Formats: sequence, structure tokens, C-alpha cells
Amino acid sequence: MTARGRRLLSHWSVWAAVMMAVVAGTVVVVDTDSVVAVDTAQTSARTMAGYAATPTATSASVSTTQAPSGTSPSADPAGGATSAPTTVASSSAASIGGGSTKRFMGSSTVLIGGGMSDASAAAAPFDLRYAYLVSRPAPSSKYYSAKRCEAAWADWWGCWGGTPGSYVTRTDAQVAKATYKGKRRPQKMVWTWFMLHTLGDMAGKGDTLGAVGALNRADLLTLYMNDYRFFLRKVGKSHDAIDLEPDFWGFARSQGNLNKIPAKVSSANPRDCGSQKDTVAGLARCLILMARKYAPNAAMGLHLTCWDWPGNMQKCVKDYVKLGAKKADFLVADISDRDAGWYAQPAHGGSNSFWTAKKAAANLKWYKTMAEGTGKPVVLWQIPLGNKAQNNTFHHYKDDKVDWLFAHMKQVAAAHVAALLFGPG
Repeated sequence: MTARGRRLLSHWSVWAAVMMAVVAGTVVVVDTDSVVAVDTAQTSARTMAGYAATPTATSASVSTTQAPSGTSPSADPAGGATSAPTTVASSSAASIGGGSTKRFMGSSTVLIGGGMSDASAAAAPFDLRYAYLVSRPAPSSKYYSAKRCEAAWADWWGCWGGTPGSYVTRTDAQVAKATYKGKRRPQKMVWTWFMLHTLGDMAGKGDTLGAVGALNRADLLTLYMNDYRFFLRKVGKSHDAIDLEPDFWGFARSQGNLNKIPAKVSSANPRDCGSQKDTVAGLARCLILMARKYAPNAAMGLHLTCWDWPGNMQKCVKDYVKLGAKKADFLVADISDRDAGWYAQPAHGGSNSFWTAKKAAANLKWYKTMAEGTGKPVVLWQIPLGNKAQNNTFHHYKDDKVDWLFAHMKQVAAAHVAALLFGPG
């Protein structure tokens, strides 16, 4: 599903239920009929759901890899402890993992987080938070050097604060200082960089396929590159993760060979990417290369947009290898943009997007295929918050992904899923 036009239709009540259970020292396992509280002392780890981790419990965690190896975004730049790996269940890595994927953000265990309010983020020991960055790029370089944002610039992402770029720097500083129960427990940010679609609108061609055609306009792509460089500089040495361009790679894939679709990469950014090919694939590789230069501690992820994956997984693997996935640090997949209960209503199409065992197995096979085909772990992003206890009213639609994922964490980790990020579209 596309990220365009997603709405706040998920249910924050699931956060409250899980967090209440964590505080009470229990794990909430939501099944089809009821909510079952399981005493954590009787489980083989602090929490099956992954919300109450301790740094010393890594031997009892579900590993995302059989033979983990480090990546650059690992240690806390301040020299303190990194965010503790989320502990999910007892199992040895060798029994469930595969050897082709690597650690994600310094951890070999499944991390838990989401898009949430500050109050929610402080109520449990979450590992990650995510946020969108989406707007048209700044039309002039004076935006980047200004001491204060002008009122007319309010729609630009860089002015979501009083000083250009302060939203990123302020948020990074905030999560780095996160605590839980009075003790320091820093979190990390995942930024969803969702900008290329705006070039299609600026070109007057629309924000789907028109965005692919807009890459052949050096003037528009230059603005985009300048904005991206400014963003990376604001990330600086922070240990963030960057999720690159939901939807866009899917629209580009639909237009043919990614090594041949034209894009004015070298002329739009000769400073950083003059040696890259002037194609969509060259653009993706350029974006990863720029991050290594301007945000050297950031983990870089290409968003998986393979709407044809049920019958064409290997083509998806090949396309993402062309895009440079092997040079990235992770991939990002999203299950759905709305809750299954919303889609089930006749007014919304009456479709069935609840997971059966067969559907769940197919999704895990896809994640594992992509991970092993590129050598990178997969992050599940923007997972619907609905659960089976909801009543299918606004903000309370049913879904079963929360229920299923937390009840099958060994299978999740065995598919090389490195993080679960919950939240509304």
C-alpha cells in the first residue's frame, strides 16, 4: 500500500494496554477471544512482547542473525551505554537465525518502537521512535543559512521549529536523553524521508509516476539534493536510521529497468555524486553515498515497495540489488496502511486483510527472501495498532498484526526482521 494519503485511523489504546502490563511485570498476549496476562517470571525472558528489556538479558533474546557482525551505527556517541537490546524470547541464534543478515543499529535482537507521543515513549523502555519528514524542498539556499524561519516557510519540513533544521536536532537530542524508571535508557530515531513524490507535483505531473519523470529535470532534482544534504548535516553524528522514500521505488520499478530510467543525478549534485550513473539506480546509490559522508553514524535503509511480491520475490531482490541495497544497512517493509477492520467495512471495499496462518507465512517468507537476497535485515514499519479486542469504531478498528507478531517472535526473528515499529499512517 502506498504511504500517500495515509490517515490517523489506528488505535493508541494498544500502547496503553501493553505499557500497563509492563509496569505490572506481566506480558500481554492478545488472542482472538481475550487478553491473557502471563507472569514474566514463568517465561524464559523478561518479555515475549519485547517491551521490558534489560542490557544483561541478551543471551535470552531472539537474534536476528546467526552470526552477527557490527555496523557503524552502534555505540553511543557520548560514550555511555547504547539503547538496550529488546528482549523477546529465549532461543539460541543458531537455532532460529540465518547467517546472511547483519546487526541493526548495534543490536542483534528485535527492537521495538513506533511513531508515538512523548508520553507514550516515556511509559515503557522502547528502543526506537520514528517520524516522517515530508514537504516540498526549500526553493532557495537562503533557507538553510537563515537564523530564524520566516512565516512563509512554515510548510517546509526544515521549519517545523523556530530555526531551520531544529526539528531534527531537537528530536535527536531528546531521544538520546530518554530515561525509564529514573535511569538513563537512550532511544534512537528512525526518520522516514518521504520527499521525492513532491517533485512530481512540482513538475505538474502528479506524485506517483510523475515523480519518476521529474527526476529528469535537473532543476527539481537539485532542490531535492540540496534539501537532503541539509537534512543529513542536521543528523550529523547522531546514531539515527533513515528510511528512504516509501512508494517511490515501486513506481520506478513499474517503469522498467532501474539502471536505464533517466535521472539527472550527476548534474543535480556533482559535488557528491558526479561519478554516479544518471539513472534511478544511480540516484538511490547517491543517496546512500551522501549519508556516509554527511551522517556517518546513520543506518541507511531503502523502503521496500514491491507490490508484485506475492508472485515475484526474486525480481524484487534483483531490483533492490540494482538500487544498491547491498550498500545500505537495512530494508523497510510495511504490512498495511490501515487496520484490517477498516478495510473490512463495505464502505471501504469490504476486503479481508486479516492474517491467516498462510498469509503470515507468506509475509515472513518475503521478508526472509529479501533479507537473504541482499544481506540486510528488514524493519517492519508503521504496523497497524489495532488488535482483536477493538470494536471497529473510529480510532478503534480491529487488526491482528499486533497479536500475531508478539505471539510468534521466534518466527519473526528467524525471518531476519530486526525491528517492529508500530504507529498510524
